[in-house]
Amino acid sequence: MQSNHLLIEEPVRMASILEPSKPSFFPAMTKIVGTLGPKSRSVEIISRCLEAGMSVKTGDAIFIGQYLFTGSETTSVWLEVTEVSGDDVVCLIKNSATLSGQLYTLHVSQIRIDLPTLTDKDKEGLTHFDEILQEADGIIFARGNLGIDLPPEKVFLFQKEAVYKCNMAAKPAVVTRVVDSMTDNLRPTRAEATDVANAVLDGSDAILLGAETLRGLYPVETISIVGKICAEAEKVSNQDLHFKKTVKYVGEPMTHLESIASSAVRAAIKVKASVIICFTSSGRAARLIAKYRPTMPVISVVVPLLKTNQLCWTFTGAFEARQSLIVRGLFPTLADPRHPAESTGGTNESILKVALDHGKASGVIKPHDRIVVFQKVGDAYVVKIIELED
Repeated sequence: MQSNHLLIEEPVRMASILEPSKPSFFPAMTKIVGTLGPKSRSVEIISRCLEAGMSVKTGDAIFIGQYLFTGSETTSVWLEVTEVSGDDVVCLIKNSATLSGQLYTLHVSQIRIDLPTLTDKDKEGLTHFDEILQEADGIIFARGNLGIDLPPEKVFLFQKEAVYKCNMAAKPAVVTRVVDSMTDNLRPTRAEATDVANAVLDGSDAILLGAETLRGLYPVETISIVGKICAEAEKVSNQDLHFKKTVKYVGEPMTHLESIASSAVRAAIKVKASVIICFTSSGRAARLIAKYRPTMPVISVVVPLLKTNQLCWTFTGAFEARQSLIVRGLFPTLADPRHPAESTGGTNESILKVALDHGKASGVIKPHDRIVVFQKVGDAYVVKIIELED
């Protein structure tokens, strides 16, 4: 297993532990994924969850493994939610050979998500993790299932090693089942609070909340507390060690893009930049920057591209921006498609101004701050450091 000693930056002043936490625009760099359900699907609660720090939401997009009763048959299908009206959920059938495209209405009491159980075939996933990671967009660690296949004393070892590999591959690592007790209680147990912090120190990109927000009594408070724990862990995490380990893992020669991405992070840390602004179309450059775990947020400005299949014209960008929501420290925003992501004559000043204005309005950029800008100019990638005036 990779050595993860000195995960906490030393020394940590004992007096600082007793100081109240300072509020910030980004409650935490680690993302919080909320599962929406009966207790959290109203506009009011969703808004409060977002204000409390929820970055990503599930449950209102795709229900996986639902059972649709058609006559005497039971078919497993994917249902995309199109409308919620009271206790009725109107869904679009997605993957059925005979029913795709049809609408189906479910009552909340009919919705059931069956969690998979590990079989002998599933156990191969633990021994072939590297191959799975290579093909996956990201990994969700359901520790409940890991506990079935591994002895309790081995679960943490697998989690640490697997999260490390996700970090090195720039694939999001999402950890679940951390504050189960908050489904019915206002505060987590001491063990759960420590578990959240250790998941952050291990390198997790996101914490996934399930029953805590799906049917829990305190969805907003759960998100707020988890966010505060994540933020405290991030303050003392050893970013310098992570940076060096990542550079060593990648080795030489680096690709052009990876070299510039790592240099952008190093420059941002050296000049104490308040934020890194990355212009991108696919999101890849921004994810590579986030891979090196900068101590400041990365604003990924996703510029849509106009594409055609000779029948119609479409803009890309929304999907790429949504994918970045799960990555630690990456905060995507969609740009006006009239502004190019690439420039042939230097930094595109108009789109940079839009990005800076967005950062100022958000409170993450202030006068006299230093900003690191990452952009593709022609065929070259460029890192630019700017200092704001009053």
